[in-house]
Amino acid sequence: MDIAIYTLTSELHNEEAVNSVTKSFLDSLQTEHSFKGSNYSDYGSHELNLIFVRTGGTESVFLRLLESGQLPTDKPFYLLTSGKSNSLAASMEILSFLRQKGLSGEIIHGSSSYIRERINILFTVSKAFKELRGIKLGIIGKPSDWLISSTYDPASVADKLGVRLIDIPMDELLQTMKKTAIKEPSETSDRDCIRRSLPVANQIYNALKTIVEDKCLSGLTIRCFDLLTSVKNTGCLALAKLNSEGIVAGCEGDVPTMLTMAIARALTGKSGFQANPSSINPETGDMIFAHCTVPLNMVDAYELDTHFESGIGVGIRGKMPEGGVTIFKVAGDLKRWFVAEGTLEKNQNDPDLCRTQIVVRLDHAEDVNYFLTNPVGNHHVILLGRHKKLIESFFE
Repeated sequence: MDIAIYTLTSELHNEEAVNSVTKSFLDSLQTEHSFKGSNYSDYGSHELNLIFVRTGGTESVFLRLLESGQLPTDKPFYLLTSGKSNSLAASMEILSFLRQKGLSGEIIHGSSSYIRERINILFTVSKAFKELRGIKLGIIGKPSDWLISSTYDPASVADKLGVRLIDIPMDELLQTMKKTAIKEPSETSDRDCIRRSLPVANQIYNALKTIVEDKCLSGLTIRCFDLLTSVKNTGCLALAKLNSEGIVAGCEGDVPTMLTMAIARALTGKSGFQANPSSINPETGDMIFAHCTVPLNMVDAYELDTHFESGIGVGIRGKMPEGGVTIFKVAGDLKRWFVAEGTLEKNQNDPDLCRTQIVVRLDHAEDVNYFLTNPVGNHHVILLGRHKKLIESFFE
């Protein structure tokens, strides 16, 4: 972990005593770091830079460093304090000064376990921003016509995340498919209609993978319903495979959902399940989420079916593990976002819904109000595990 800790110390305090307290405090955190002391020559160059305010009376020391240009102001200042020797009071004065100057920062203070968790979160967030900056995400075809609120702002995405959105005509995929050999699939099915559809479903996958490699994409979203008419098949299997391989792959040309999945992967390293909220019980907080594709690395088992709406092609009915989950969505201009946690209570198989179906009970029933009064579009992304604190810190 590339974490560097720098120190602020008043000249009035006994150095030997301060060093003893410092060692005890930092040892208690059990966090891998580089100790830089009062040498700020490379401050700002690490994944996470912490300023350990060791004593009171250090406000003027911080001010001199800031005015001398040794402290870059393009990132938040994280002030670590043990609370010993009036260090918390000094940290509050410094943070108040930073706020007055329009600069951001945070005091990291509390129990060893809290500080350790907070440092790990901040490190992960910093690493995620670095991972996102410079990546390219493809939009194959335009967003589906029914996504009337799921607009996006390429300039905001580039400015805030450093992510480039690349428009790719649907015809380019179709032409790539024509150049892609149809191979014998590794999957099979006892249903003739699915078995006959598998070769072209995999051809779609191989063509998408060619585009990803040729254009150096980290992810994509595709106007997949156009495939129903153009090649009489679906992208469900292709997207399930791509996501499981670490390539963000979304449905229906939904750019905000693709961005949500990309942020989630950068933060957690996990694939996300793009799904429709299909029903909500406002009294219990129970929700059903469903879609016809799911990342294969999110499921304990899966079986092949047809695509729900059309009854053709290859859809995925996945069985996801029960336990804690996170529901996440960000708007296409990154100005709005939602995150909540819940428990995946069961998988189900309703013939009147998309093929992968999960029942989630939200931890807080009041989160249901968001879906019924002020949702960020239709699709939401489900992540295995509880990641609310991490996602909140990313947007903070």
